[in-house]
Amino acid sequence: MPVIEVADLVKEFSRPKRQEGAFAGIRTLLTRERTVKRAVDGVDFTVERGEMVGYLGPNGAGKSTTIKMLTGILVPTSGTVTVAGATPWRDRSRNARRIGVVFGQRSQLWWDLPLRDSLWLIGRLYDVPEARFRERQREFSEVLDLGPFLDTPVRQLSLGQRMRGDLAAAMLYDPDILYLDEPTVGLDVIAKERIRTFVGELNRESGTTVVLTTHDLDDVEELCDRIVLIDHGKVAYDGAVDELKARYAPHRELVVQTDRLESVEGAEVVRREDGRVWLRFDPVRTPPAELVAAVLAQHRVTDLSIVEPELESVIHRIYADRG
Repeated sequence: MPVIEVADLVKEFSRPKRQEGAFAGIRTLLTRERTVKRAVDGVDFTVERGEMVGYLGPNGAGKSTTIKMLTGILVPTSGTVTVAGATPWRDRSRNARRIGVVFGQRSQLWWDLPLRDSLWLIGRLYDVPEARFRERQREFSEVLDLGPFLDTPVRQLSLGQRMRGDLAAAMLYDPDILYLDEPTVGLDVIAKERIRTFVGELNRESGTTVVLTTHDLDDVEELCDRIVLIDHGKVAYDGAVDELKARYAPHRELVVQTDRLESVEGAEVVRREDGRVWLRFDPVRTPPAELVAAVLAQHRVTDLSIVEPELESVIHRIYADRG
């Protein structure tokens, strides 16, 4: 049974219609005419318990608005949302105890308190038993390496340290669902990898359901098997990452380091540079193992590798095709 169910979800925002001419600002404030923007337009999807789903789209596509409705921050204009059997904006208290939320641009930690005290307060707010609190704090200190800055005021933490603290705070009370909105924005490579490792282990060991919105598609490729693409408030794709690549970027490239290669049956030479040759092929028609065997049988090869299409380029192509 799905833990998240979204059906025909719509969210509209209205604002006064801007007037033209003299005293336009005052007339805009006084006018009753309004313009309506539909940020989310009939979105449908479900998430099974224990899934890790990337919810992706360009800026303004409706990602964050959807997450805010899933968390109960916003009430939809129409449609339904059920999270762990509850309606988020009607059962706020119940919903809050079932979900953990990390917004990359905002922190739930107390700015002037040491991280240790912020975590203790969150534990009290969610009635986490003392023994469980100490156990979780010990686990997170080890996995997220919180020890060096547990006693540092949050305002003095680096962005990477604060994000690790926010992750610990979001999971302190053992929620079933974790929403991550740009969790690695602005972080260095080491901090990103630490957070990805933590989220992956959390999912494998605890079965935590994860919904991830991000512009860093390395996060998605490392963590998610399924993605939901949203564009202009509508779902453009919902399915497996591998299926998306197969549908929109069916070709692969074999890069061969060799002294000479003119042609190979089942592949097209698309580039030559510094003794390397790029061969484009369709893995359905020409299995990679057969192509590699043919190249090795006919040429002296010092190195070769198969290049998979990057998720970012595939998604860019989809949005370009949709205009």
